[in-house]
Amino acid sequence: MTECSDTPSQAVPGTLHILCGKIASGKSTLAAQLADHAGNIILSEDRWLSALFRESMNSVEDYIHYSGRLKEAITPHIIALLQAGVTVVLDFPANTLASREWIMSIIKTSGARHQLHYLAVSDEVCKARLRKRNAAGEHDFAATEAQFDFITAYFVEPQPEEGFVVVRH
Repeated sequence: MTECSDTPSQAVPGTLHILCGKIASGKSTLAAQLADHAGNIILSEDRWLSALFRESMNSVEDYIHYSGRLKEAITPHIIALLQAGVTVVLDFPANTLASREWIMSIIKTSGARHQLHYLAVSDEVCKARLRKRNAAGEHDFAATEAQFDFITAYFVEPQPEEGFVVVRH
């Protein structure tokens, strides 16, 4: 017979893998590779947004709105997973200071270790991959080159003073 204890176990916090890179830089591909280990889970913003808000997302402004709602809803879950010792691959773009501040708050609250994977890929390579990805029709969202340019204008490379452990790809 096993006894039940009211004392929570002190799990070692999991690791949070974070992805930073322009559209079509390979973030989701890398996320799948990182999550391909026993006990690791992947949380994909594109999959969640597609499942929950696909019909309502028709513009970049819609993406910003629904992404914010998703982040608010999922933050406590991410923290709980990390505190339980689960390694989480967060396939949400860490491409702006604001997005990385949100992620750093998760790291600080959970006490998790982390790695920010920075995919340094040129605009030309990303656009070529985007055209190929859009033609294949296998991605949850098909961004246009104009949307790529608009969104990329807000891209900020991670800086040392932000406090992340950066792995450059």
